[in-house]
Amino acid sequence: MKILANEIKPGMLLEHKDDLWEVLKTQHVKPGKGGAFNQVEMKSVNKNTKLNERFRSSDSVQKAIVDEIKYSYLYEDESSYYFMEPKTFEQINIKKEKLGDKGNFLSENLEVNISFYNDSPIVVELPNQILCKINTTDVALKGQTVSSSYKPAILDNGIKIQVPPFIESGDEIIVDTRTTEYVKKI
Repeated sequence: MKILANEIKPGMLLEHKDDLWEVLKTQHVKPGKGGAFNQVEMKSVNKNTKLNERFRSSDSVQKAIVDEIKYSYLYEDESSYYFMEPKTFEQINIKKEKLGDKGNFLSENLEVNISFYNDSPIVVELPNQILCKINTTDVALKGQTVSSSYKPAILDNGIKIQVPPFIESGDEIIVDTRTTEYVKKI
């Protein structure tokens, strides 16, 4: 499907230069001289390379048609994560390299959205916020200001994050999966 360059948004998938690209950032620029353009930073889904491209506002680009299906996470082995489609019970596996650090947030029966392009999985989208438990954290020091002081903590899934001083080992918190940041205490 063709779209205008000024309609490009982060998170979109584009077909460009015989490859599939995920849009990371866009910036609309209106120079004092000449026509406006859209500066787009993209990452190749297949080759894992980055590309900065300038599109004039009048240019059109090919938006990739993807199917998004809900899956439940089942388990992992040495090289892959396994998911099941709840309606048909069809199982698929996705290589660990494709998910990267996001894979640490997976827990049994977690619902995720998997985008397919030409019947192959390309993007696994986790829920924006996930419940995690604090495994270990440092003791808060007296006299620290509450406004900007954070301390390191390790979650039960092994991820290291920064948390406010009132959080203790064993507490349950909500973590934003997009930024790997503390949201709130439960």
